[in-house]
Amino acid sequence: MITQLDPPLPMHTAKGNGWAHFVIDYGPEYDLVWVVFMDADGSCWSVPNPEVKMQFNWTLGRRPAPKSAGAPTATPLAPKQPNEVNAEVRAPAANVRVFPRGES
Repeated sequence: MITQLDPPLPMHTAKGNGWAHFVIDYGPEYDLVWVVFMDADGSCWSVPNPEVKMQFNWTLGRRPAPKSAGAPTATPLAPKQPNEVNAEVRAPAANVRVFPRGES
């Protein structure tokens, strides 16, 4: 079964960030397959469920996981080349309070 997502969902994949417009369910013996259009070049990829993650969204409470106590709070980013996709995520600053969403 194929389902059109309305609205599309922002996803992070091994190929970079993009927007999932469809999800395909082949049944209980298979992973869901997300049809994702990439931000960098508009290409379309069908990505198995274990290989996708929702992009972070501070407004909706999807924030990066906090680093362990001994780890640095931020990692410096290298200068970007044109059309390079950034897969690295920075940790929240020390003065930012993170409020986890309640569990349902």
